[in-house]
Amino acid sequence: MCERDGAMADPDWIGPPVERAWWSWDGREAQLQLKREGSSIRDTWRQPVAGGALHKVADAERAGLDAPDPVYDAARRRMVFVRNGDVFLRELGSGALVQLTRTGAAESQPRFAADGGVTWRAGHDWFLWHADGGTVQVASLKAEKDPNARPKDDSLRGQQLRTLSTLRRDRELREAQRAQEESWRRADPTRAPAPAFLGDEVEIVDSSLSPDARHLLVVTKKKGYEEGREGRMPTYVTESGYEEFEDVRTRVGRQDPAPHTLWLVDADDGRVRELKTDALPGIATDPLAALRKAAGKEPLKGLRPIQAGGESGPAVRWSDDGRLGAVMLRAVDNKDRWIAGVDLEAARLQPRHRLTDPAWINWNFNDFGWLPDNRTLWFLSEESGYSHLYTQAGAEKPRQRTSGQWEASSPVVAADGGGFLFLCNRAWPGDYEVCALDLASGQVRELTALDGVEDFSLSPDGRQLLLRYSDSWLPPQLAVAPAAGGPARVLTDTRAAAFKARDWIAPEYVQVPSKHGAGTIWGKFYGPKDYQPGRRYPVVMFVHGAGYLQNVSERWPNYFREQMFHQLLVERGYLVLDLDYRASEGYGRAWRTAIYRQMGHPELEDYLDGLDWLVAQRQGDRDRAGIYGGSYGGFMTFMALFRAPGTFKAGAALRPVVDWTQYNHEYTSNILNTPELDPEAYLRSSPIEFADGLQDHLLIAHGMIDDNVFFRDSVVLTQKLIELRKDDWEIAPYPLERHGFTRADSWLDEYKRILRLFERTLK
Repeated sequence: MCERDGAMADPDWIGPPVERAWWSWDGREAQLQLKREGSSIRDTWRQPVAGGALHKVADAERAGLDAPDPVYDAARRRMVFVRNGDVFLRELGSGALVQLTRTGAAESQPRFAADGGVTWRAGHDWFLWHADGGTVQVASLKAEKDPNARPKDDSLRGQQLRTLSTLRRDRELREAQRAQEESWRRADPTRAPAPAFLGDEVEIVDSSLSPDARHLLVVTKKKGYEEGREGRMPTYVTESGYEEFEDVRTRVGRQDPAPHTLWLVDADDGRVRELKTDALPGIATDPLAALRKAAGKEPLKGLRPIQAGGESGPAVRWSDDGRLGAVMLRAVDNKDRWIAGVDLEAARLQPRHRLTDPAWINWNFNDFGWLPDNRTLWFLSEESGYSHLYTQAGAEKPRQRTSGQWEASSPVVAADGGGFLFLCNRAWPGDYEVCALDLASGQVRELTALDGVEDFSLSPDGRQLLLRYSDSWLPPQLAVAPAAGGPARVLTDTRAAAFKARDWIAPEYVQVPSKHGAGTIWGKFYGPKDYQPGRRYPVVMFVHGAGYLQNVSERWPNYFREQMFHQLLVERGYLVLDLDYRASEGYGRAWRTAIYRQMGHPELEDYLDGLDWLVAQRQGDRDRAGIYGGSYGGFMTFMALFRAPGTFKAGAALRPVVDWTQYNHEYTSNILNTPELDPEAYLRSSPIEFADGLQDHLLIAHGMIDDNVFFRDSVVLTQKLIELRKDDWEIAPYPLERHGFTRADSWLDEYKRILRLFERTLK
């Protein structure tokens, strides 16, 4: 069955995908990582760009490697990067490689200083290197009290100093000594900078040094902040022979994430000033006021708490000359995102852009930075309904530079500074290419025609694109193309001969009309080449996980095992439909937020519409329909069987969410707020509240050491189904599996059970 067909075998049989790739300094080769067969080790390989065979990098060659994500100077004559936790500088004219650090610390955030040097961070210390002067420390941050700070006012201390001249004189001598030491330190360039003391009540979260090495922006949180009670997860199958326990995450709403505080630090004298958030528009307005009132909670007092940064990278971006800084801030309640400049003299935030959403701000599309002119801010924003590029010069209003019902993502400033390269899905939501924007003309054009570009990087000279791309039956591979546009040349094909020899069914990309006002629901359909006239075929509908994920695209699917399983199902006479239901990635803001406060409702409507389409357009048998999926897909399987009983004769819920009050805060509070503020949203969205509706066949499969969706969810539902005296359900626990199964025997066992379920109930 599944094993013989390769669907649930160890994926090594497919051949290793190109997981990561980067340019060599001279642009003549790509360096890439491939998983070693039968091992978790990733080897580094070289691929000549002009063509030729892959070459595995020998151990003795590793010292000359470049690395991903290099930073270039303004003229693109040098690049700096981190490899194995150390900083390296490469001269692009000669290829000369200079190792700037060789320490046990993990250096990070390298960049070129405004004067041509190189800065980087190690722990909470910052360093500056010059070719003619070596390395010096330019800043040191300490979450400690300043030992030289004057004590707080105290009436008893004041009385002692007033009445006892000896104490008064001792203090004056100490202060004079400190003043002299500071004067000597400033006059002596061989001395290390004064530490910046942030106090002993905070923990340092992040910091960023300006390219002129004069200022730091520092993010802190309260020390010892209690984020809520953690869970304890038992592990039963252990080497010790005893049951063991792991600490696992807190549940949603147990406590908000720790708020952040911003500080501006003078790198020279260590002076610390707090950056207040009161200037941010809307910061004092509570978007959850109505829910708070309905829940009988006290109204929010003062400014809303914020956090700095997000999924798209560092919270702080500096212009190349160090004169302008910008910081990205998010409200802890998920309803606002701000980009603010920093007045370095007055130590004040200057609002540049506010993105607000009554549902929640996306995790993606928050990239921002500065153009090489050192005055123009650029950023992504979903404010038009889709992620697009904007620029803002000085105090001008932001200008939208791309538009349309498609998404711009992963932007990179062009080598000449005159535009951007970015990923786009203009043709249809699942077709990803590299696009270019020329800022002078406003023209947007597609540079590639590969349909499934995963990511890209510019060559050091800015003339070529290294492309990681894929297709439905092609794991990610490498190609190279001109940065100005033109045909791509394929560099790799790491698929195994046995995998390439199979006759795989190409998915058909279909548009299912919504009967619920959603427009078009995109799907991947798998069916026979030739239909038998008059025959009605059993149906299996697949639900992808994560909620906000795109599985209907021309890329290698996240669910490649399931795609092979779908081929097996088609060979056994089934039709299979995989939908990008509402909440999926790639379709804009309204599609993403349609599930706000009602998870499982719009998505179920989409699957019911998909079933109608299969019956009307592909000879599907309405009376022999099944559904399955993992994680969010398992949750939706429950919602389908519990809320539309009789529609699906069988369902397999894998690693499923049963009760959203048990899931994590970062994900769940975005969509459902918190249980204490919005209990109705949790009642409306949790499958356990609808379990009485089960009347069809159900398989539950769950890893027992799942630290994402806890196995406890399935245990609690088991008890609920027992209490409800439900029949025709079963549970399969997997003692050594977490959320994503890693063992081929577990995958095989799980999918054999799914296949038997469908064969038993739908045939």
